Amino acid sequence: MNIHEHQAKAVLAEFGVAVPRGYPAFTVEEAVAAAEKLGGPVFVVKSQIHAGGRGKGRFEGLGPDAKGGVRVVKSVAEVKQNAEEMLGRTLVTIQTGPKGKQVNRLYIEEGAAIAKEFYLSLLVDRETSRVSVVASTEGGMSIEDVAHDTPEKITTFSIDPATGVWAHHGRALSAALGLSGPLAKEAATLLNQLYDAFVDKDMSMLEINPLIVTGDDHLRVLDAKISFDSNALFRHKDMVALRDETEEDSKEIEASKYDLSYIALDGEIGCMVNGAGLAMATMDIIKLYGAEPANFLDVGGGADEAKVTAAFKIIIADPNVKGILVNIFGGIAKCDVLANGVIAAVKQVGLKVPLVVRLEGTNAELGKKIINESGLDVIAANDLADGAEKIVKAVRGAA
Repeated sequence: MNIHEHQAKAVLAEFGVAVPRGYPAFTVEEAVAAAEKLGGPVFVVKSQIHAGGRGKGRFEGLGPDAKGGVRVVKSVAEVKQNAEEMLGRTLVTIQTGPKGKQVNRLYIEEGAAIAKEFYLSLLVDRETSRVSVVASTEGGMSIEDVAHDTPEKITTFSIDPATGVWAHHGRALSAALGLSGPLAKEAATLLNQLYDAFVDKDMSMLEINPLIVTGDDHLRVLDAKISFDSNALFRHKDMVALRDETEEDSKEIEASKYDLSYIALDGEIGCMVNGAGLAMATMDIIKLYGAEPANFLDVGGGADEAKVTAAFKIIIADPNVKGILVNIFGGIAKCDVLANGVIAAVKQVGLKVPLVVRLEGTNAELGKKIINESGLDVIAANDLADGAEKIVKAVRGAA
């Protein structure tokens, strides 16, 4: 689960992290009130969406010369003007894709005198089961570009969860950023604070870009992005309360209600599979036969008829879906149960696109019998390759 920048800064501030003063604003009036509280003389008006590259983004309908989603202004009147221009408009960035995201809230923040910019992030390293710290002197830039163009400017080290942060970790961070004296001490303190927040809140990613040195020689977190481990959210109701469902795909929200693993994609063939590995293989083979999957959907090993019905409805709700491939290997979830779920869903919502079903495993023959006697216009597949080939042909033929 992701949260907005202003929420991330509030979470970090709880752990003592130094962040600039600022206030969220959902209306133009709230933006003006926030600016008046801050007092100036410099304000930053920041679009709040779950995507990076906001500063270099563009608003639809404003023309190529319009400013991006992060703007520095010098009066309350300018805050008002920019808030009117940004709220309710779609911001397109390198991370949103061409569809962009609508800006429903802003963050009005005090301006900062920037002497230097750094990049700093904490991530879960699944290979070592440790928290990795990634630091670079190239703050304000995309870390992917830095990794590609100047990888020598990125330093990475790990923190053992059995020991936590030690003094040598702070020294490693200071060395990576070229800091000494009081700033080196601040960097060591900051690393402890960030690590405590990361572990305490079960984060999966904490990115600060940029971390700045201010004009009066102090470290400040100028931008922050936080993602939480969704599997640990049951321990953090306060973090769940920060969830902004307007930033998420409505189909993914619906899938979460039924404990379905669903991710919307840009293709035309909907997939319903039980098991994450089989779901990945199904997506791969659809691409192999020349089409694109419209989603990743794992109904799980213990799927019942209600789950399958919900999954089918979610797939059909995607207007981009031109065909559906159901690929079931019955183990814990029996093929007959899943077949009944498919039939129930089709009868409820109708079937206007080709449907290919491949069943194998526990009660596969019974499942096939149920499908064949259902009266539905379903194409049977003998194996995964056969299923992928048939659904691609059916979609291409219908196109």
